[in-house]
Amino acid sequence: MRLLPLTFSALTAVAVSLGLSGCGNHEAHDRDHAATDTHAAGGHAHQPKYGGQLVELGEHQGNLELVLDSTAGKLTLYCLDAHAENFVRLPLPSITLLAETPGGPQTLTLQPVGNAATGEKPGNSSQFEGTADWLKSTPAFKGRIPELTVKATTFRDVTFGLPQ
Repeated sequence: MRLLPLTFSALTAVAVSLGLSGCGNHEAHDRDHAATDTHAAGGHAHQPKYGGQLVELGEHQGNLELVLDSTAGKLTLYCLDAHAENFVRLPLPSITLLAETPGGPQTLTLQPVGNAATGEKPGNSSQFEGTADWLKSTPAFKGRIPELTVKATTFRDVTFGLPQ
């Protein structure tokens, strides 16, 4: 009968030490984290802020998020940091986008958009928009931004497909 108090004490010690050590099953924790982590499985990806498509600039130097509203015929571009979390303002008068569509090549000029809440103004904005009728009838296309300077780095021939 002396074994019962000893067994209870041992089990209590094990339970306390597991509780203090945090997650006892690191393999399961790592697997769960990998399923939701944007840095998982050897790749490095991030989640778009506005449900659009992210386009990486350089080698993890920044991101563009492209949001297509085909009903309105509008494409919005957001310039974001390397982790696609913070806005990066660009002192640009516009951004030119060249598109290869089933109907032939198209050019779209994206204009800077001001935002009173963030203090962004045209010429100092992270958001650019362009509208065109061809966006209403083109659900998918390949695009290219010939040149874009972000934080003193010039990126040339930034390519993407919408949708990805």
